[in-house]
Amino acid sequence: MDGKLHAYRKEETAGKSQIDLILQVYDGAIAAFHSSADHYGNNELDAGFEQLERARRFVTHLYTTLDHENGGEVADRLSRLYAWVINQINVAEATKDLSVIDDNITILNNLRAGWRGVKEQQQQQRPEPTPEPAAVSAGGFTQRA
Repeated sequence: MDGKLHAYRKEETAGKSQIDLILQVYDGAIAAFHSSADHYGNNELDAGFEQLERARRFVTHLYTTLDHENGGEVADRLSRLYAWVINQINVAEATKDLSVIDDNITILNNLRAGWRGVKEQQQQQRPEPTPEPAAVSAGGFTQRA
């Protein structure tokens, strides 16, 4: 089963841009925080804890993959923010305080929106590819020049 899951995950990420992958990690963290809050709200403490640990893995991935060499001050600020979110996970696990989880969701949603904005900006700067004109042969088949 692990082999099939690994193959699926590899296929799921193939061909995605760096920003799309970052957005996917944010989506995973945010979903895990929401799930944790739901579980804690239903007094399902073990499941809530498991989802917080899942959120921690996502945020830790964001933290450990920062490019400090090229990211400069932005990477440094994100590093501090991710470290704070990870610490808040510890607080949420200890206290089961849903407002702490909600704060983390808000922070990650805001960061995700920023990355989404970067993606949209990049898309606007790229010229649209123009399709090659097709030629029709005597047999009626379309051929590319």
